[in-house]
Amino acid sequence: MDSHGQYEQRVVWAVVGTGIGPLLLAATREGLVSVVFHATDEVRDSALERLASRLGSKPAEDPGSPLLTEAIHQVEAYFAGERRAFDLPLDWSLISGFSREVLRELAAGVPYGTVVGYGDLAGRVGRPEGAQAVGAAMGANPLPVVVPCHRVVESDGGIGGFGGGLEAKRRLLALEGVLPDPLF
Repeated sequence: MDSHGQYEQRVVWAVVGTGIGPLLLAATREGLVSVVFHATDEVRDSALERLASRLGSKPAEDPGSPLLTEAIHQVEAYFAGERRAFDLPLDWSLISGFSREVLRELAAGVPYGTVVGYGDLAGRVGRPEGAQAVGAAMGANPLPVVVPCHRVVESDGGIGGFGGGLEAKRRLLALEGVLPDPLF
């Protein structure tokens, strides 16, 4: 508790090696709150500063924390091809409004090995003309991979954008059998 008798937000983090590079995973008592691509020292430090600012608590490295253990296990199993869905508590506090609504629909309604168009996803949340807003929501996704924004593609068959980079998106879609494995 803090000096006012309130429970302080506890934020823990760890970096996990994956087939698309190191991912930073951060969690609160509510659940997984952030996944960050390309978690080199510089990217990691910047992400941790943003989390501290947004959550009001300095994140502590603690890969053995019960708050992170299951998330790390499930992410590793996913990249090993042994897991198709994540079953983790999620802390949605870093996203709100339309973006949160879209991301929740994505997490619940677009399973492993499938894709959805930006416009189709907009229609699922009652905004059929909101494809661009869906794109903005994907770009703001604080939980990529776990909330699978890599499964959102362009209606004309294009791969679309991706915060982790197009090569990471291609690898994730290949892992799920949507695209062929890269030749090299």
